[in-house]
Amino acid sequence: MARLARLALVVPAVLTLLTGCSSAADTAAPRPSTSASSSATTVGTPTPTPTPAPSRGAPTEVTIPSIGISGPLMELGLNADGTVEVPPPEKGMTAGWYVGGPAPGEAGPAVIIGHNSTRFGKAVFHGLHKIAKGADITVSNTRGKPVHFTVTDTESVSKGAFPTQKVYGPTDTHALRLITCDGDFDAQGHPLKNLIVYATRA
Repeated sequence: MARLARLALVVPAVLTLLTGCSSAADTAAPRPSTSASSSATTVGTPTPTPTPAPSRGAPTEVTIPSIGISGPLMELGLNADGTVEVPPPEKGMTAGWYVGGPAPGEAGPAVIIGHNSTRFGKAVFHGLHKIAKGADITVSNTRGKPVHFTVTDTESVSKGAFPTQKVYGPTDTHALRLITCDGDFDAQGHPLKNLIVYATRA
């Protein structure tokens, strides 16, 4: 019962951390750890469980030729409070792969999070809102075998209604989700929405 109670507390925290961007008003954004902490996803809620090494190699770069996006990838795990890490604002042109899920190209939902903009300016996913269905997303990896995905859908959602299960929940397909911020900013300069791009292996 104690474990279930802890998991229940993780969910709202996860929803608030999946921003994928920070505004120019952010002046003290914490730098998350870049270590590849072992974790996995269960029905949309990241929980600390062992994850096997990627059979296809760890992803190193994401490229979307149709909208001119290309950037290296860092590893993202969980913060001490169980929330998902995001790339630090000073690395705005670097996206991050959530190591608690599968590597891009493996069965299940691989998740890549990137900033739209930070206090340092435009970031790696600044133009992600221009992506169209059918667009190609290429993820390179350490084994030198790029994996191609085809965009199937996009969704702009309120942070308070982030579809955790839809993004992180189990799936039989070789799926990819890209996440960044979207929409207007609140009075504190924080984005109100997330943009989610859904894709499947080509």
